[in-house]
Amino acid sequence: MNVREKIEGFERLTLVPQATFSTLTLGRKIKEESDSIRTCFMVDRDRIIHSKSFRRLKHKTQVYIKTFGDHYRTRLTHTLEVSQIARTIGIGVGLNESLIEAISLGHDLGHVAFAHNGEEVLNKFLEGGFRHNEQSVRVVEKLERNGLGLNLTLEVIDGILHHSGLENGQNKAKTLEGRVVKISDKIAYLNHDIDDSIRAGLLSEDILPKEIIKVLGNTHSKRIETLVLDVIKNTTEALNNNDIDIKLSKEVWEAMTELRRFMFKNVYLGDILKVERNKAKFILENLINYYYTHENELPNIYQNIAKEEGLKRAVADYIAGMSDDYCLNKFNSLFVPKVVIY
Repeated sequence: MNVREKIEGFERLTLVPQATFSTLTLGRKIKEESDSIRTCFMVDRDRIIHSKSFRRLKHKTQVYIKTFGDHYRTRLTHTLEVSQIARTIGIGVGLNESLIEAISLGHDLGHVAFAHNGEEVLNKFLEGGFRHNEQSVRVVEKLERNGLGLNLTLEVIDGILHHSGLENGQNKAKTLEGRVVKISDKIAYLNHDIDDSIRAGLLSEDILPKEIIKVLGNTHSKRIETLVLDVIKNTTEALNNNDIDIKLSKEVWEAMTELRRFMFKNVYLGDILKVERNKAKFILENLINYYYTHENELPNIYQNIAKEEGLKRAVADYIAGMSDDYCLNKFNSLFVPKVVIY
């Protein structure tokens, strides 16, 4: 018995029956030999961590608060916080931690520079629209490794695809692990965006809605604790009653939903960041227009995509992969005059 088989045996002993077991994976689009040490989901996690798209997350904005401070979240630190919260919930419920970790680490690989401002610009440009969750899937299936993709398991791809949104409708991952990542994404960004907004002087604790604070808690750590414990408790009860889904209590769900509305109104779409959001959109719109009229300046992989799927798709893929810093550097090199000394 090799190491992987020991881990798979441990899963059978410790996970709840409704969990996703590595031995029962739906597999990959291209079949591979099993690893002797790692389960299939552990392999996926490692492939994502070693990808170029994952490394670029460190220079992609989480919320567009451009600052030189070291303590503000980036898309990378957001991803790590999602992973930590999701794994805690997964362990508490008895789900597959490796699958949760792989989905968590890959869920935002398709996010555009300058947070959701970039997504809005590409959504207008690309026929059929642009959604970062779908782009994350495109990254792992098509764009990574110069067009070869990462050949991840179908469970990880499904979890990445369905991580976005807060509604309880049909946009659900097939696995409970994928659904844990979805709720953990919201727990993470709502709370760390409050923390960053307070640090930036855009919010203060005393203007957070009192009814929400009463339910969730009056500190960053307390709010996360409340939400995590509520998910574990209510999901465990639901599974014991054969209700196979990730659950929160009505009171906590409503408080989190109201907190999300508050953040959209006051931070994400608030007037205080409007000028900066418009600057970001201006940069992205000009870069999109430039490469749409200068196809020959696209890197080779995107020129090939232009031939196969059209120029707009290729430009969208190239722009979506840019970090904030790379985006700014490209804009400066293309549109800002250079100092010339004669």
